[in-house]
Amino acid sequence: MSKTDFLNIVPLFILTSSAILIMFSISVKRNHKMIYVITALSLVADFIYIVQYNAKIKWVIEPLFVFDGFAVFNMGLILMTALAVTMISFAYFEQREERKEEYYILLILATLGACVLVISKHFISLFLGLEILSVSLYSMIAYLRRREKSDEAGLKYLIMAAFSSAFILFGMALVYAQCGSLEFNGIAKYLTGYTQIPILLLTGFGLMIVGIGFKLSLVPFHMWAADVYEGAPAPVTAFIATVSKGGVIVLLVRFFTLINGYQYQSLMLIFTAIAIASMFIGNFLALRQRNVKRILAYSSISHIGYVLVAFLAGGSMGVEAVSFYLVAYFITTVGAFGILSTLSDHDRDADHMEDYQGLLWKRPWTAAILSAMLLSLAGIPLTAGFIGKFYLIAAGVNTDRWLLVSMLALNSAIGLFYYIRIIAVMFERHEGEEERQDVLHPSVYIISGVTMGMLVALLLWVGVYPEWMMSVIRTYVHN
Repeated sequence: MSKTDFLNIVPLFILTSSAILIMFSISVKRNHKMIYVITALSLVADFIYIVQYNAKIKWVIEPLFVFDGFAVFNMGLILMTALAVTMISFAYFEQREERKEEYYILLILATLGACVLVISKHFISLFLGLEILSVSLYSMIAYLRRREKSDEAGLKYLIMAAFSSAFILFGMALVYAQCGSLEFNGIAKYLTGYTQIPILLLTGFGLMIVGIGFKLSLVPFHMWAADVYEGAPAPVTAFIATVSKGGVIVLLVRFFTLINGYQYQSLMLIFTAIAIASMFIGNFLALRQRNVKRILAYSSISHIGYVLVAFLAGGSMGVEAVSFYLVAYFITTVGAFGILSTLSDHDRDADHMEDYQGLLWKRPWTAAILSAMLLSLAGIPLTAGFIGKFYLIAAGVNTDRWLLVSMLALNSAIGLFYYIRIIAVMFERHEGEEERQDVLHPSVYIISGVTMGMLVALLLWVGVYPEWMMSVIRTYVHN
């Protein structure tokens, strides 16, 4: 390994070292605040290193990793999202009696897995990153074991993730049997000159799409999403909806671009059908829910369907649109689940509609922030979500994906209903029992409040002045 190789993988070393440091710290003395500080500082240090060291020259560590602007940008996005999840996790777990400290080891390892995914250029590193991410999530989902639905959610995710890994591995085996290579570039080289994908290779790709579909909870592989979202702790649900899915999307974009999948009608048809089905079924299932977590779970299915519009558009504009939408989606989703975490108590999460009744009159700032996040998810102007959808539509129109663009516009209108319904509940006057008194240390609420304030400020800044974020994306993505 050369010096440059080592300097490029330092971000991975920082994450693994911090996980080991936390483990040793716990063995000496359990201290939730100290473990939280170590986790937050390690994520900040990792982000600063990536920004400072970022060489403008693409660097490849054969045969597993590629460090380019696209990877660096998305690693930074994953680290900042993980930091936001850490901030809301502290306030959330501080009021619970379970042992909290091991949660942060799992959080850092899951973040490590997502970072490995975005720099992968080989099936081995792909599978390694996927399993580090998935195995950490099993335990994170079932972390609050005293809850009624916690073990159920963890077990469902375990079974579904095991099935998806089996599909991916079998697909990899078939691809290797046909191409003789596990490297993305090797597969791309093999496909050069083919106008139709050989049947064995198409079967391998199909099996891998099934596995990836499970990870992204795309229709028809979405059956686990609502139950897992409902049973998992609120900060973990935020992590699954953002970092976990974001890492897989970035990997998919890299692989599809390298093999130039846009020239193969069979692959385009499969992804188009999945995108349209995910938009419609995700939204229609969300319309039927009265549980906020389940609404956001089905909503996330439709949002991944929206992202596939720009993914299928391809080209530089498509990659830019995917990157921008991920930024907007991460901010809004972490913000929404952050408010849900803030309103939760030590017995259960605030995931029933009744928990939000009259919130505007009891906690106006909290209601205002949640409303902003929901309006952004709906794609209302002056929010990051609106600009994100604008770029998705622009990318689709640029490549004449009119069917996908029209489906995106129609489903955005459908999705508006269930977001507005939650906001309407917050505006209702509620004459019930008084809200419970805050009993935690004020610092917990300060940390939570500062985090929510920063997220809503980012939401509006990106929505009102998107050019700075797009400038950052163009600087990194095209290097």
